[in-house]
Amino acid sequence: MWIAESVTFGGSALDRAAPLRGDAPALADLQARGRIVPLWQGKPLIANGALAWVAPGSPVLAEATAPVFLGLEDGIGWFAQDISAWVPPEAEAVQPGFLDPSLQHHPSLPADHTFTELRAVMAQLSPRHAELAATARALLGWHQSHGFCAACGAASTMVMAGWQRSCPVCGAQHYPRTDPVVIMLVTRGNRLLLGRGTGWPEGMYSCLAGFVEPGETIEAAVRREVFEETGVQVDAVRYLASQPWPFPASLMLGCLAEATSDTITLDPAELEDALWLSREDLVQVRTGLHPCVKPARQGAIAHFLIENWLADRLN
Repeated sequence: MWIAESVTFGGSALDRAAPLRGDAPALADLQARGRIVPLWQGKPLIANGALAWVAPGSPVLAEATAPVFLGLEDGIGWFAQDISAWVPPEAEAVQPGFLDPSLQHHPSLPADHTFTELRAVMAQLSPRHAELAATARALLGWHQSHGFCAACGAASTMVMAGWQRSCPVCGAQHYPRTDPVVIMLVTRGNRLLLGRGTGWPEGMYSCLAGFVEPGETIEAAVRREVFEETGVQVDAVRYLASQPWPFPASLMLGCLAEATSDTITLDPAELEDALWLSREDLVQVRTGLHPCVKPARQGAIAHFLIENWLADRLN
């Protein structure tokens, strides 16, 4: 797709300045005058629909973990720090559910600066801010869940400006992981196959998706996942676009898959429902007029793929 990198979290061309990650003096200089994005329980700081940042020494960072280096913009360093140890007022506690709508406000910040669920604002962010937020969330989440060496079990330490963990006991080196996930536009003529997971909000349907297994190609993963979830057979598979998806650490691989059958046999362990929708049906969906199906969430690659299929921009 010629517009593939316009998907949310892609296309920013951030200078990640990898050679600086091991240069402690250069990083110290950059951090002293840099921009630090604090995240609380995976939520970035947002203000007026944009990613917000604080200066080094801000009271917000009083209980923060070590900074991770995200990259450079016009010579200015962007960093991220996890402040999940901070306890917000009880009234601002996280609200469980498919998407947490709660906002947390740190008393040292202006009233319009809140920690906000990234999925709720991802479509509003500029490409650069979206890439920075996704990178920060993925990296900090990895450090939070990978604090011990997978080889010997000892506590590991952050090195290389947050892009590596090192075990002081056995010397093993660990790197941020990314899990490949295929997500499919399964078509048959004028129709598209969509499904919904158990517990999803009412009316929410999306493209089928699943993790790529070890020893498996992207194409094989597409065919296997579609058949396992719906019993539909797929022949030709073509890659279209990708999207980093830091919830917690996936890379979504968008593909076009041509179905050779249309009978749906659901696996209830995988999906609550699946259905075929025509282009005419999907036009109703996108305008909010369909009686059963609601539009895909803006910012997600499923929405991106469906919109471009409807506009006949897949090439």
